[in-house]
Amino acid sequence: QVHLVESGGGLVQAGGSLRLSCAASGSIFSIEVMGWYRQAPGKQREYVAIITRGGSTKYADSVKGRFTISRDATKNTMSLQMNSLRPEDTAVYICNADSRGYWYWGQGTQVTVSS
Repeated sequence: QVHLVESGGGLVQAGGSLRLSCAASGSIFSIEVMGWYRQAPGKQREYVAIITRGGSTKYADSVKGRFTISRDATKNTMSLQMNSLRPEDTAVYICNADSRGYWYWGQGTQVTVSS
């Protein structure tokens, strides 16, 4: 079992920045990939960024160049630095962990970007 808790969401003006964090606990040794997803009202959940155990990263085209995902294995945390935020980035951001093919999800943290 893996337990994920997000923090760092909030309200920010367009062009601003926020940093999200995800704290992992439980069977963290089995986590191979961690990532961020988001879900806006009335829309499907979409992938934002992922980072592998080895540190390789991948981003959705919509956030490439603006968001940076990172992982601190010593603290069992993952972060998402979000810069140049846009109103269309408004969503609940959800932490994900892939542990031997089983996906775990956090509860999510709200990010609201005002125009």
